[in-house]
Amino acid sequence: MTYEQILAFRMAAFLWEKFRYDVVACVSLVAAVALGLLPASKAFSGFSDDLVIIVGSALVVSAGVARSGIVDLAIKRFFPALSSLHGQMLLLLVTVAVLSAFIKNIGALAIMMPVAFQFARRSGVPPSVFLMPMAFSALLGGLMTQIGTSPNIAVSRLREEMTGQPFTMFDFTPVGAT
Repeated sequence: MTYEQILAFRMAAFLWEKFRYDVVACVSLVAAVALGLLPASKAFSGFSDDLVIIVGSALVVSAGVARSGIVDLAIKRFFPALSSLHGQMLLLLVTVAVLSAFIKNIGALAIMMPVAFQFARRSGVPPSVFLMPMAFSALLGGLMTQIGTSPNIAVSRLREEMTGQPFTMFDFTPVGAT
């Protein structure tokens, strides 16, 4: 078996969607080592990369924030005062943007989606009225900080390799805000 065959297997498994992506990736890695295509000493060296550690840490923080219920608790304090659709929308969009600046976009959306469904039910509108704007708000929020999106982290690392100076946390904010 060659690298190309393992890649073809992996792509087919991803498209088939029968198995989780992480399982397919791990099986592919183990197969490459077992077949002698990849030295065992190099198999997991990518996991020591700073970018992988930062992204993994961001996912852990996102899960922690989502499970803590702190955002839901904060929203409930404002909930009785929010009867207008525009007020609910503004609160959701600002909250999602701020969250996604510091945690992964999917985490910010996962935290706020139950609130959006609750707002939609109360307002008598379809959830899509809130969900699509929330997705765009998450994208924009992620552009505001160095850790907001994985590409920002990668660009900062590349800049550090080229110039010796990485971007700071809020160097992306002027660009993201425009």
